[in-house]
Amino acid sequence: MILSDLLLSISDLMAAEPRAEAEATANALRAGADSDLLSQPPSTLATGIQRTCRLADAHPIARLVGAAQPWLPWQDSPAASLQPTELRAIKSIVTLLGPDAPIKSGAFLFGLFYQAPGSYYPLHAHEAAETYTILAGNADWQAGDRRLALSPGQAIHHPPNLPHAMRAGPEGFLAMWRWSGDISFDSYRVLPDPQA
Repeated sequence: MILSDLLLSISDLMAAEPRAEAEATANALRAGADSDLLSQPPSTLATGIQRTCRLADAHPIARLVGAAQPWLPWQDSPAASLQPTELRAIKSIVTLLGPDAPIKSGAFLFGLFYQAPGSYYPLHAHEAAETYTILAGNADWQAGDRRLALSPGQAIHHPPNLPHAMRAGPEGFLAMWRWSGDISFDSYRVLPDPQA
């Protein structure tokens, strides 16, 4: 029931994004809302994830993520082998929708993302179009030449190959993310970054 409530709530929030890919992803998540996930070992970042989910200004979905945490398969990003080793210690993801995810889709990837307090994820890019929506915490974001401060409920969309980077606020941040278009990780690359 907790997982179903989480997926349905995420679907409703995603459907508000004015893109056809968002609506299609929301529909796929709704269709998979009864999917079973087995109890999972906790992420090495579980304490930070739970703390961020309980922040006073967190989106209500963050509380559902906290309640569902025992069933969420938090892990390294599928791109982890392409990233500097130190990045693995600052972030964790759950892939809920995709070719190898609990809810199957060959067209989209969707999941949750956590980044540790004060950490920096350097400039990177990929062929997939991507949207992040902040659920808890705050992040300073770079998307091409734009720099933004994002807080719960705010979203950012990256067209294919747009360089982007993010610095977590003092309490870290939790977000949901979606990839569409070319969802393979073959094009993922870390870019030279003077901030790193």
